[in-house]
Amino acid sequence: MAITKRRKKQPEYFFDYTLLFVVLFLLGFGLIMIYSTSSYEASLEFNDPAYYFRKQALSSVIGLGAMVLFAIIPYHFWERFAIPAYLISMVLIALVMTPLGRESHGARRWLYIGMSVQPAEIAKLSMILVLASLVCRMGKSIKTTKGFMTVLFVPIPVCLMVYTITDNLSSAIIIFGIAFLMLFVSSPEYKKFLLLFALVGAVASLAVYSIVQLSESGKLGFRGERILAWLDPEAYASGKGFQTLQALYAIGSGGVFGKGLGQSMQKLGFLPEAQNDMIFSIICEELGLFGAIAVILLFVLLIWRFMIVANNAPDLFGALLVVGVLGHFAIQVILNIAVVTNTLPNTGISLPFISYGGTSVLFLMVEIGLVLSVARGIRFKDAQE
Repeated sequence: MAITKRRKKQPEYFFDYTLLFVVLFLLGFGLIMIYSTSSYEASLEFNDPAYYFRKQALSSVIGLGAMVLFAIIPYHFWERFAIPAYLISMVLIALVMTPLGRESHGARRWLYIGMSVQPAEIAKLSMILVLASLVCRMGKSIKTTKGFMTVLFVPIPVCLMVYTITDNLSSAIIIFGIAFLMLFVSSPEYKKFLLLFALVGAVASLAVYSIVQLSESGKLGFRGERILAWLDPEAYASGKGFQTLQALYAIGSGGVFGKGLGQSMQKLGFLPEAQNDMIFSIICEELGLFGAIAVILLFVLLIWRFMIVANNAPDLFGALLVVGVLGHFAIQVILNIAVVTNTLPNTGISLPFISYGGTSVLFLMVEIGLVLSVARGIRFKDAQE
């Protein structure tokens, strides 16, 4: 009598189709909004209404390829490149001051190495990799004050370089925010973070107070003027408050359902660089409050899927990678919308997948690939719990 061996049932592994769908939708929606927002300006400057659209579409296609590549390769493969990536990012930031550096709109933040690259975007990804790797190597020593301060020191050199060399305060804030969130998740000692929050709040309040006092003597830099324009944009309507006021006009004129896709008035030369940091205001004008809330809900759904993957990640390294990506997206979305609505002072922060920027969309897609790679290691049963 033949004895048949029962085959052990292979575990089913999870693939986050919801995450992938949201990313592809935001990517496609971003291309539509870039064309709608930039076509007028592109026609005047380049005699080609699709100029910005074509460049962003090319970067998006390359980004999709990078996402697939990083999703297929096991995420532990990249752990060995964490420290080299960290060092390379600092070298690239320093190269901005060499002839390879490129200046645009008064800021020197790009490198031209066959194509235009913004080193700050590379620094964000390298920070996620190196901190995830370092926390895993330190193990329980991260709980000690010495271990905590050692890891906290890691983002400081990059942040200082981004701020001093490229004069990019917003990217330095995002990089430090990513590091802060990753440390918050990996450390059980919350008192340290409460003290750090209190210290940052006190310093920020003191800075605002000092700037208001200095305004009377006229000894202000451009960042001081931005803070004053944030406090009273109408008083600086012809200067630092101009872009903020035009964005608020766009938001207010959109109403509940908007003027219709492509029908914005503010993009017709009134709102400077509308396709970049202020594109959310054009969404509000053309698609109204309904469209704005829909976009916000999509980002909330995206962040929720990150949380699902992080909670079910096969190991600590994978979980921290996803937490880092979650922090990057959450911080950038919140800051961008806060700046556009004048909740925070004006600074250059793009809206992920929607604002114009080739380097940004490329590295955001790489981060999505890392998250999908971590998700592929989750057993389907675990993801359902």
